[in-house]
Amino acid sequence: MEEKENKQKLDYKEFWDWFVTMEKNFYDVVKEGGQESIEKDFFDVISPKLRQVNEGYYFLAGMFDHSTAELIITVEGQIKNIVFAEELIAAAPVLEHWKFTALKPAMDVNKVNITMDGYQFTKDNIFFYSREQEKYPDEIDLVFVYDGNAENKNAITTGVCIFLDSFLGELNFATQIDTFTVVGKEHAEKELVPVEKLKDFLSWREREFTEKYKSVKRAEAEDEFSILRAQLDNERPLIACMNLPLLQFDAKASYPWISVIKAHYNGDNNDGLPEKEDFEKLSDIEDKAVEELKEAGYLYMGRESADNVKESFFAGKDFRQIAKVFQKIKQSNPEYQMSFRIFKDKYWQFFEYYNNAV
Repeated sequence: MEEKENKQKLDYKEFWDWFVTMEKNFYDVVKEGGQESIEKDFFDVISPKLRQVNEGYYFLAGMFDHSTAELIITVEGQIKNIVFAEELIAAAPVLEHWKFTALKPAMDVNKVNITMDGYQFTKDNIFFYSREQEKYPDEIDLVFVYDGNAENKNAITTGVCIFLDSFLGELNFATQIDTFTVVGKEHAEKELVPVEKLKDFLSWREREFTEKYKSVKRAEAEDEFSILRAQLDNERPLIACMNLPLLQFDAKASYPWISVIKAHYNGDNNDGLPEKEDFEKLSDIEDKAVEELKEAGYLYMGRESADNVKESFFAGKDFRQIAKVFQKIKQSNPEYQMSFRIFKDKYWQFFEYYNNAV
C-alpha cells in the first residue's frame, strides 16, 4: 500500500500545474460561494492532491480583496512541516486573481477577536508576564492571564492559543515561545503587561538570544560514544549509544532544535532488539543521515533501540534542513514505518535521562 502511494507522490510543480487547470473554477467558488460551497467544491477537491505532495498540510481560503482570492497553506503549528509549506508556496505560479501564503500571517491586534464556547478573547482581556528561570536564563517562559471567568481552563487555554496564533502569526507562535501557561487574573503573580506589547518583547528576546549565540559553534572534537543499558517495565532491554561528552556542552542553547527520527522493526524474536539484517539496514540509513546532517551543521547525539523501535537523536541551530532530510529518509525506506518530530529544547532537557543513567 505504501509503495503504491509513493508512486503517486506529486512534486510542487505537478501540484501547481494541476491547480492552474482548476484555478478559474476555484476562484469563482471562493468569490461567490458560501462556506459550505468552499468546503465541498474547493477544499474537498484540493485536499487529496495536497496529501500526494505531503502529509500535514491544512488550508484556509477567502477573498484578500474584491478581486483576489487567497489560499493560505498552514501546518497547524507543526514544526516539522513548516519548511514544506514554505517550499510549496515558494513554487506557486503568479496568477492574476490569486494570492498564495505560507502559514497563517500575523494580524493587527485590534482585528483579532476570537469567540468560542461562550468566551471572547481580545487585546482587552489578555495580558502576560515573563517568568525568569535561574537555571535556564535563555528560556522564554510566559504566563498569559485571562481577565474574565476562567473556570473552564481548557476553553480558556484553547482560546488564548487561537488568539496568539492569529496575533503573532503561525511561525512566530510556533517558534518564539518556549513554554507558557494560561491562568485567570486571580492567579497572576506579577505585574500584568498588555498583550499588544508581546511582539516587541519577543523580538527583543530573540535579538538578545541571536546576538549571544550566533557565532557559537561547537569546536571539532572526537566523538566519544558510550553504550548504556537499561530494562523497560516489560523487562525487555534498552540499549543506547550516546555521545556523553557532547551532552556536557556548555552552550547547549546555541543548538536549540532537537530532532528525533523513529523507525519500527520486528525484533520479537530478539527480545525487541533488531536482528542482523534490520540492524545493518538501519545502521546504514543512520550513517548516511549523520554524514549529511553533520555537513549541514547538526550535531549527532546518539541513538537507542528497544521494544521494536530505533530512535536517532540530533541537535541543530535550525529545524528546516533536518525536516527535509528526515522526510527523504522516510519516503526512501517504505519497508520501515518511520516518523519524526522536531521541537525546541534550549537546554537539552530531553537528554537528562541519559546523563542520569551514567
